[in-house]
Amino acid sequence: MKLKKTSDQILDNSAATSAEHTASKTGVQMNRRDFLKNSGIMAGGAALATSLTPGMMKKAEAAEAGMGGAKEVRTICTHCSVGCGIIAEVENGVWTGQEPAFDHPFNRGAHCAKGASVREHGHGERRLKYPTKLVNGKWEKISWDQAINEIGDKLLSIREESGPDSAFWLGSAKHNNEQAYMFRKFAAMWGTNNVDHQARICHSTTVAGVANTWGYGAMTNSYNDIHNSKSILLIGSNPAEAHPVSLLHILKAKEENNAPIIVIDPRFTRTAAHADHFLQIRPGTDVPIIWGMMHHIFENGWQDDEYIRQRVYGMDEVMAEVKKWTPEEVERVTGVPGHKVYAAAKAMADHRPGTFIWCMGGTQHTIGNNNTRAYCAFQLALGNIGVSGGGANIFRGHDNVQGATDLGVLSNTLPGYYGLAPGSWAHWARVWGLDLDWVKGQFDSGSYEKKGDKDVHVMNTKGIPVSRWIDGVLEDKANIAQKDNVRAMIFWGHAPNSQTRGTEMKKAMEKLDMLVIVDPYPTVSAVMHDRTDGVYLLPAATQFETYGSVTASNRSIQWRDTVIDPLFESLPDHTIMYKLAKKLGFADQYTKNIEVKGEEPVIEDITREINSGMWTIGYTGQSPERLKTHQQNWGTFDFTSLKAEGGPADGDFYGMPWPSWGTPEMKHPGTPNLYDPSSPVADGGLTFRARFGVERDGVSLLADGSYSVGSDIKDGYPEFSADVLKKLGWWDDLTDDEKTLAEGKNWKTDLSGGIQRVAIKHGCAPFGNAKARAVVWTFPDPVPIHREPLYTTRRDLVEKYPTYEDRKSFWRLPTRYGSIQAKDYSNEFPIILTTGRLVEYEGGGDETRSNPWLAELQQDMFVEMHPRDVNNAGVRDGDDVWVETPEGAKIKVKALVTRRVSSGVAFTPFHFGGHFQGKDLRDKYPAGADPFVLGEACNTAMTYGYDSVTQMQESKCSICRISKA
Repeated sequence: MKLKKTSDQILDNSAATSAEHTASKTGVQMNRRDFLKNSGIMAGGAALATSLTPGMMKKAEAAEAGMGGAKEVRTICTHCSVGCGIIAEVENGVWTGQEPAFDHPFNRGAHCAKGASVREHGHGERRLKYPTKLVNGKWEKISWDQAINEIGDKLLSIREESGPDSAFWLGSAKHNNEQAYMFRKFAAMWGTNNVDHQARICHSTTVAGVANTWGYGAMTNSYNDIHNSKSILLIGSNPAEAHPVSLLHILKAKEENNAPIIVIDPRFTRTAAHADHFLQIRPGTDVPIIWGMMHHIFENGWQDDEYIRQRVYGMDEVMAEVKKWTPEEVERVTGVPGHKVYAAAKAMADHRPGTFIWCMGGTQHTIGNNNTRAYCAFQLALGNIGVSGGGANIFRGHDNVQGATDLGVLSNTLPGYYGLAPGSWAHWARVWGLDLDWVKGQFDSGSYEKKGDKDVHVMNTKGIPVSRWIDGVLEDKANIAQKDNVRAMIFWGHAPNSQTRGTEMKKAMEKLDMLVIVDPYPTVSAVMHDRTDGVYLLPAATQFETYGSVTASNRSIQWRDTVIDPLFESLPDHTIMYKLAKKLGFADQYTKNIEVKGEEPVIEDITREINSGMWTIGYTGQSPERLKTHQQNWGTFDFTSLKAEGGPADGDFYGMPWPSWGTPEMKHPGTPNLYDPSSPVADGGLTFRARFGVERDGVSLLADGSYSVGSDIKDGYPEFSADVLKKLGWWDDLTDDEKTLAEGKNWKTDLSGGIQRVAIKHGCAPFGNAKARAVVWTFPDPVPIHREPLYTTRRDLVEKYPTYEDRKSFWRLPTRYGSIQAKDYSNEFPIILTTGRLVEYEGGGDETRSNPWLAELQQDMFVEMHPRDVNNAGVRDGDDVWVETPEGAKIKVKALVTRRVSSGVAFTPFHFGGHFQGKDLRDKYPAGADPFVLGEACNTAMTYGYDSVTQMQESKCSICRISKA
């Protein structure tokens, strides 16, 4: 779409550059080319080659000495999960400049448009400036004390009447690790598992699928390790727009290794423009295309049989399913011709090691867990897991969505993926120094569900996921597996327009007793409802106004320093948490091991408490001191291996990617590539985790003849415990103090770290040495199979590939599948609707659409339509159109005519909000806090559908009709 300037507000921003000021004062409107020129984007030469702009570079000057002088602060970009380094220039407490971090091991000075403009968040005129509440439909300024008291009183009243589960605590991938940990801890002390965050609706199916295949649900290698890849497959992933700096690493492999790039996507994306092989699938057919490629792999004997024999369980069952997917059937279901599928499979087979990259295009489906497990099986068949240049390189979305997931901001686990079992709560009660009965007493008494014929206590029951909070409010109380409906929602750093079923969300917001929004920006939560009271906006500081650690997609943990003090009346998130904990009566327990200065818990103490309890995934070795050493020595880490060459962190991998085993004193360097046995465990090597038992149906689940270099056990072995150490004769390798804490414990619950230390001393992985499993017998589909989306235009495929039956109670709620798919909507709604990202914006878009530099670049929400569909609808490029979906919702957007999408498929970005079914909501924002650019949220129209394991929302495949507005 040709971009036009439609908003004068962008040029009126008082924080604009001098060039903008000049244009404003002289009455001259800046056109797009002038904007690009003045912002440096048109620059050429060396600056362009490194993604830099002349405005970001200036002549080096010595920093002024003494008080009030300029200083440089090292921080990390707050947008995507690449984790780019930023050097902020601060003078007299004002963020005056931003320099590229040329020595940072991830981005080497490069930035995308979003990263290059983060300084604006430190001056943002569109921020929330003070606490406000909605009174008779108007926003009124209130004090922090009044806000905390009123919110606290209402929560306590709801708790008394309906129990703690009637408040839903919705956390954030924008919190740093310490804040995420404190948020999950807060929910535990309040007494609920109704706590969740964005990971539920972006990569929960990845975490479940991957963790249940080989042990951990995270990216196995790193962006940098892609330098070693000989082939690159991307499915449902558009890093050119979603993770632009990652292309540094992808294109390095393409250029230096001649690595073919295979892109599988329903849309010809900017990433697909770099591809050697582009497979344009029908949305929702990931399993068929992967099985179609594996059909050729098995037919031609390209699989790695020895690797499979030693390290994989159940591949024979996958082979039996794959055999059904002939080239003809794959083309019938996916739309991709057989010769293209063959060529892509051969490219991966001929060029090993190859890496496999996926994002939300593969995860956000009712069978998302099937998709991610199919991806894993593909890599296992080729022997591409546990090798440099291979791996499952899962690109996460937000800057700390990996960390927030690791720290347990989820309704089904405590920090570290410990789950909710009685032993897990006992472990964390020990870490917190609290009596387990006190913690248990914070929850509702009784039981919501049974395991066999035994009641399961509420604290051991999964909560409602964020994808379904709407139904927690609207569903008949008799159908919900908890005491009462959700009555209060606390949106703490979350964009509601990133969730589907917008019209029902509006109703849910209006039914709540109270809605609390804690965020630097008001978000769409402030305006999409028609409430006149019971809504509070609390201004949180940005991550540039606090400090702590953040985990990049590759599991590296990075330290941020405070750039500037909190602006206006905003407060750091952990300070707000503490203030609320005081009001609710559990502050002493909440911070028992943590010093509180004023009302701000000390971040380093929180990091140390994380270190003392997160043994499962090795968040134990990354002390604040070690993290700060890495931060101050970015330039000592190799660009490809991420290993420090000399300097204070010599031998460490940058950010000590978890697991960094044992205590900080062990100085484990971190694990750059998971499951790689070619290095000793002490040096970052690893095996597959023995997580699923030692045998099944008489067949061993342990590795067969495969083990890490230096292992004293030359075969597979189970996870380590005190009993295992004793059987091996290694118990006396523990110190007396370690024995005291390790007795009766295992590698996950031994607070001394001694069991891990001794296992690694003998060259073994603390979590055992097993086979990855290609069959997950505990899932609805043990072997991944294709099931048609609930709303499908291919009714001819429903009988052969049906969805699931409806479920009466699933994550506390009824969940529909077959009853929706049974009705044929395809004649009335003939076009498939899918969604995705733009390079200019991020997430729900509230921050980035409030940034004048980014808002200038894309001012209209749009739908991409193929020329055939446009002609059939009587629409032209740039027309306003209605996009309507089967559940009665509609959005009004611009038509963008393009062949990027196939005939019968439409695409919309998901970053817009502030319009609702054709109505502009700008006048509902607090004064001065409305984003520069507003638009319809595509998820207003996206329909019902949830993954069969995690309740991930279906936001990549619905159906619609499009007509001229």
